[in-house]
Amino acid sequence: MVHALKKLLFAVFFSFLTVTAAAQQPDYQLWYTKPAVKWTDALPIGNGRIGAMVFGGIAKDRIQFNEETLWTGGPRDYNHKGAAAYLPQIRKLLFEGKQQEAEQLAAEKFMGSMSGAGDRDKWVAEMKAGKGLQGNPAQEHYDDQLWKSIKVPSYEGWESVGLSGLDGAVWFRTTFDAPDDWQVKDLVLDLNRIRDQDLTYVNGSLIGNTDGTAPRKYTIPASLIKKGKNTIAIQVLNYFDKGGLAGYKDTSKAIGVYAKDKPENMISLVKEWKYKVQNDEAPVVPQFQASYQPFGDLYLDFKTDEMAASGYKRKLDLNTATAATAYKLNGTSYLREYFVSQPDQALVIRLTADKKSAISLDALLSSPHKYHVLKKISANTVALSLRVKGGVLKGEAQLRAVITGGKLLAGQDKISITAADAVTLYLTAGTNFVNDKDVTGIPATACVKALSGLSGKSYAQVKTAHIKEYQKYYHTFSVSFGNDAHADMPTDERIEKFAGSDDAAFAALYMQYGRYLLISSSRPGTQPANLQGIWNDLLTPPWGSKYTTNINLEMNYWPTGVLNLGAMNQPLFKKINALAKNGAQTAKIHYNANGWVLHHNTDLWNGTAPINASNHGIWVTGGGWLCQHLWEHYLFTQDFNFLKNEAYPIMKQAAVFFNDFLVKDPKTGWLISTPSNSPENGGLVAGPTMDHQIIRTLFKNCIAATELLGTDTVFRKTLQQKITLIAPNQIGKYNQLQEWLEDKDDTTNKHRHVSHLWGVHPGNDITWDTPDLMRAARQSLIYRGDEGTGWSLAWKINFWSRFKDGDHAMKMVKMLISPAAQGGGAYVNLLDAHPPFQIDGNFGGAAGIAEMLLQSHTQFVELLPALPAGLPDGEVKGIGARGGFLLNIKWSKGALTAFEVYSKGDGVCLLRYGNKITSIATQKGMTYKFNGDLEKL
Repeated sequence: MVHALKKLLFAVFFSFLTVTAAAQQPDYQLWYTKPAVKWTDALPIGNGRIGAMVFGGIAKDRIQFNEETLWTGGPRDYNHKGAAAYLPQIRKLLFEGKQQEAEQLAAEKFMGSMSGAGDRDKWVAEMKAGKGLQGNPAQEHYDDQLWKSIKVPSYEGWESVGLSGLDGAVWFRTTFDAPDDWQVKDLVLDLNRIRDQDLTYVNGSLIGNTDGTAPRKYTIPASLIKKGKNTIAIQVLNYFDKGGLAGYKDTSKAIGVYAKDKPENMISLVKEWKYKVQNDEAPVVPQFQASYQPFGDLYLDFKTDEMAASGYKRKLDLNTATAATAYKLNGTSYLREYFVSQPDQALVIRLTADKKSAISLDALLSSPHKYHVLKKISANTVALSLRVKGGVLKGEAQLRAVITGGKLLAGQDKISITAADAVTLYLTAGTNFVNDKDVTGIPATACVKALSGLSGKSYAQVKTAHIKEYQKYYHTFSVSFGNDAHADMPTDERIEKFAGSDDAAFAALYMQYGRYLLISSSRPGTQPANLQGIWNDLLTPPWGSKYTTNINLEMNYWPTGVLNLGAMNQPLFKKINALAKNGAQTAKIHYNANGWVLHHNTDLWNGTAPINASNHGIWVTGGGWLCQHLWEHYLFTQDFNFLKNEAYPIMKQAAVFFNDFLVKDPKTGWLISTPSNSPENGGLVAGPTMDHQIIRTLFKNCIAATELLGTDTVFRKTLQQKITLIAPNQIGKYNQLQEWLEDKDDTTNKHRHVSHLWGVHPGNDITWDTPDLMRAARQSLIYRGDEGTGWSLAWKINFWSRFKDGDHAMKMVKMLISPAAQGGGAYVNLLDAHPPFQIDGNFGGAAGIAEMLLQSHTQFVELLPALPAGLPDGEVKGIGARGGFLLNIKWSKGALTAFEVYSKGDGVCLLRYGNKITSIATQKGMTYKFNGDLEKL
């Protein structure tokens, strides 16, 4: 009987979601009339484990792909043995106002350990001595005719202009013609930035040697200058990350040569230079944490004349998680479809045409990793095997082709297909990663399993299974902001016009795109979405494409509750569990405390120790913030077993740490967090406001959990007592919410982090129930300004929504969805621009728009609390509220017209719309209907 009742409730629940969300699901698409040129033009697809970026080229298509567990590094101890012995001294220095001394001591004695380093001194000496070279390229008459050419400067590193993945020694050579009167003048060679060390020669003589980031402006003595042609030779030694002659960040400024007395008469050196790689084995650079890695590229070479193509269109269909490229060439219509299947664990590409025998191509695999090989597996399968430089991980990708008609030939490095009617390509990938302590897996296992499972299946079966699995998540929610009058406009043009146009539907598309990206990068059973989700093309990606836990990882998961994607939390919760285990060791070693702690970054190997620099790396509340996600998941789902068995045990141990960690401030007597910081702003301090908000909220959540579970009475009383002693939120002399314990805020500071407003969002430590604090927080945000990086703009959407200023929130939405620039915006493919690319802005922006429509962080479920004038009409279905409620909401001309509430549990739903309030006692599995006046129908 119980089992039958559960089945009935599930059927009712699923029916509610299907009818309310899937029905009339708008056909949201991103689409373009030209192929991608840059990586940030390409379209992202993924199944949580395998991700790909689709370029859609006509003659040559590139599909850059990733596998979520390919990272640098390996299992090791990240902690700094003996660190806790220095904790009292660091605290004492901070209490005495000696911040610089505290940071210096912490940098030496308290930061986490780094990975092993190679012998740089030996390598540099060998490179300078010419190891690996014949002759001396510094000499004026050295023969460089057989050298290749490269663009100089390479503003984003030589990796961006052809030397992908290279760390090492490279020689550059060029010439300039000196005017007749330059033979009697000292000249200036202005090269600005070079990464990392250079030895610069003119006509065979060394004129400069710099190691570091200092600008290069070298004097060329008049005695070296010759009439006519003069030779410049530069040996560049790059240790890690971007390499080469980087020039000026402001690309309008040229590098070049000029006479000291006439800088305006510069001879530009912005041109093609000759180059030769001397050595590509730079010694390993020690790292605090590992970096997410690209896996490889699949190139489809059609050997066609793309200039003759017409009717080109590429698109990404959010409803089916399928990308497509279509065009017409020589009277034949071609279609390519791309998706990454979760059921079949493969990237799938289908090539068709409306005429027989029309498809011919070479399919080639490649990788930016130096250590990679290609091999033939079978008559229709080739493989790419690789290993990560300086790490323990290996990977294998396998590509299989299935054709209808035509001929297929698999070689060592490619699959050649001639005159086929249709082609289906299956790409799989795997690594030897098992978990953060075990790398004994076999990379090919995942490939063999996937391809074996695909054997005998038709393309139609594979696609149908993919769409069905994806839509069980995607169809739990729908949104419409009225007629999509701009649907016939390409997405790149739409982005350009959005800020100045009436295009409400684009904001709805952006919400669903955020949901699409989260489903595609964080399926149950995978790793959580990192800084770039699951998409990355660089061996040294920005910020390592890690998991930054002082906002970015958390922001990735803001949509899960409100946008009805609770299942996507599973990878995050699995990671939190692993972090809690490693964090318990860090708590003991660094703080001599019980419980567990996490600082501001982590990686595949679940490092929890402080990293980078002491002025921002010793931030102790990463674990506390992640625990908020555990509690919120319970609030949205009312899953008692989850709370009991998964959430509360981890929450409790985080609270145990802070119970041990908090110390009394000698000036105020309050319990404070120290050493710590207000993320990435203001250095190492005692008592940052954000920490206290997070800790206070964690304690409150643990107290509530113990009451629900009927457990830990003594611990509950301890937390209840401690809460009253923690430093409170304070209003400063500028009517601002203080960021620090002292009233020292700078009202001109426009820092991208607005950490002290955590209590407004995503927390609820400050609400309109405390109006003075809420107004002070609002004033702080006004001082901080509207400008910001992509994720910062997204956070501000949520802040302004919580302040119930929908028009200001909508202003921030328009800034977020604007052409990528120095401060935020969106790339052509709508991915968030920090810049560079970070995916958190997509997730935070999607959640922020939802925050305009529904809020439930107080006792109320509040309808349309911050509806902007720019969204006068709309309908949202399947939107989530704390308390275990799902709502369908409809409004017209800015006013609520009708709504429905579905309850996941037995509980009271206190509804609010404007000044109207009503309360209903709900039963699990029941739906309740209301009109715009909150009257039950």
